[in-house]
Amino acid sequence: MTIRTTKRSPGEVTWMDLSTPDLVAAKKFYQQVFGWAYQDTGQAFGHYNMAQTQQHNAAGMAQMDSGAQMPSAWTIYFSSDDAAADAQRVKALGGQVLMDAMVVGDTGAMAICADPTGAVFGLWQAKEHIGANIVGEHGSMAWWEVNTRDLVAARDFYNKLFDLTPHKMEGMEYYTMQRGEEMICGVLQMDENWANIPPHWMGYFGVDDTDAAVERATAAGGIVGVPAFDMPYGRMAVIVDPFGAAFSIVQPPQA
Repeated sequence: MTIRTTKRSPGEVTWMDLSTPDLVAAKKFYQQVFGWAYQDTGQAFGHYNMAQTQQHNAAGMAQMDSGAQMPSAWTIYFSSDDAAADAQRVKALGGQVLMDAMVVGDTGAMAICADPTGAVFGLWQAKEHIGANIVGEHGSMAWWEVNTRDLVAARDFYNKLFDLTPHKMEGMEYYTMQRGEEMICGVLQMDENWANIPPHWMGYFGVDDTDAAVERATAAGGIVGVPAFDMPYGRMAVIVDPFGAAFSIVQPPQA
């Protein structure tokens, strides 16, 4: 089990959270898929919920405002030492700032941005909330990649913004973005098979059994976006929850 008790270095993925139009129903869905328990942070924080696995914070969930124009989606957050300054750097590198940096009580500060290709991501400047306390386990974050229609632009943007070095994967239009030997995230070139899906960040949650998790998700009202398939990095699938938010799952390969 990988447990984090200190904040991550700038440019590392630190958190994922879901904006959903029906928090009660979404909590039930993900509880059935991952076995999550929840901690409600209270009225002061809009009843933002911490989703927990093995009693550790794994992800967040929030009720969308009525009349919100954005679709339900998972957002990934990169660690930042200064969210306001990094948001300005996003603009200088050709991206957009969709929500200026704002303080979230004593927990930290956040900003929502989009890269030059249109993929949305967050910045999180940690104080009391350091991000996910557990990673790489069933029901916790396992990987993240941006799916984009301009691989070169996205690759160069994250390279400059977070000082991540790109490494091309042989035989694929895919780069891993690394800091030394550590793989931080991926960049994938979208092709005609993606139809009208816009550029986006995709987060992966670890599972003990991909096929069983897919069965639980469909039984709970989810849709299979991409059926389970095997890769050298594990058995994967893409799921769409009952409110349209997509996420991936991955069962690590057997040792």
